[in-house]
Amino acid sequence: MRIGIDLGGTKTEVIALSDEGHELFRHRVNTPRNDYQATVQTIVDLVLLAEAKTGQTGSVGLGIPGTLSPFSHRVKNANSTWLNGQPLDKDLVQALNRDVRIANDANCLAVSEAIDGAGAGKSLVFAVIIGTGSGAGVAINGVSRTGGNGNAGEWGHNPLPWMDADELRYREEVPCYCGQQGCIETFVSGTGFATDYHRLSGVVLKGADIIKLLEQQDPVAELAMSRYEMRLAKSLAQVVNLLDPDVIVLGGGMSNNDRLYQTVPTLMKKWVFGGECETPVFKAMHGDSSGVRGAAWLWPVKG
Repeated sequence: MRIGIDLGGTKTEVIALSDEGHELFRHRVNTPRNDYQATVQTIVDLVLLAEAKTGQTGSVGLGIPGTLSPFSHRVKNANSTWLNGQPLDKDLVQALNRDVRIANDANCLAVSEAIDGAGAGKSLVFAVIIGTGSGAGVAINGVSRTGGNGNAGEWGHNPLPWMDADELRYREEVPCYCGQQGCIETFVSGTGFATDYHRLSGVVLKGADIIKLLEQQDPVAELAMSRYEMRLAKSLAQVVNLLDPDVIVLGGGMSNNDRLYQTVPTLMKKWVFGGECETPVFKAMHGDSSGVRGAAWLWPVKG
C-alpha cells in the first residue's frame, strides 16, 4: 500500500492506494495555517488514520506548495509561508519512523497523470496548475524531475514571452509575489485572469463569475478569455521550444474551461519555432485528485 498526502494552503488530504492504484481510503481536513508544528502533526495523524482504516502499513509521499532545497534540506518557495525554512522531511521521518518522499504539488500532478492519467504511457509529461497561482511539474518515465536546484518545472516564475504593449504595462501594474515582474503566473493563473478582467471592465469578479458571463456571450468576458488563451498559448509554446514534451496536462480551476483544449493548441503553433506543433493539451484525468494520487506514486511500483 502507498499513502499520499496533499498539503494545501487550506485543506490537507490523504489517500491510500493499493499497488494497482485502487483507492482504499481518502480523507480531508483543514490545514492548520501559520502553525508549522500543528501542520506536521496533521500529516502524521492522517498517515496513522489511513493505516488504521485499511489495516495496512504504507509508504508515504507528500506534495507541498514549494520544494525542498537540495542544499539546506529545508522547504523553500512555498506560498504556505510557514513551511519555508523548515526541515519538513527530517521532522516527518522522525515522527513516522520511516522514509518520506516529498515533492512539489505540481510535480505530483505530473506523476499522477503520467502513471495512470492523461499522460499514461508517455515518457515526458509537462503538467500545469492554473488555479489561484500557477506552477508546473515534469515527469520523466513516471518519475518526478526535481533538478539540481530543486526548481525543475518552475515555469510560472519565468517572464511571459513575446509581450505586447499592454502586457508590458500589465507587468508594471501587477508585480509577482516572488519579487519579480512579468511572471507567467501573474498572467495565466485564475487570479491573473480575474485581474485582467478587472483591468478591462473596472469590475472585480471571481473567475467563476467571469466564466458565467462568458457563457452569456458577454463581450468583455470574451475579450478577457481570448487574451488569456493567447498568453497561455505563448507560455506553453515556450515549453515546447525548450522541452518538447509528449503531452501537456492542465489542472487547477482554469483547466475546467473546456474551450481551452480547442483554442490553445492551435494558438501555440504561431509561437513554436518552425510553426509546427501537434503537442496534445489535455485536461487532468484525475482532476482535483491528481495531486494526492501523485504524492502516493512518488514511491515507484516494486518490480
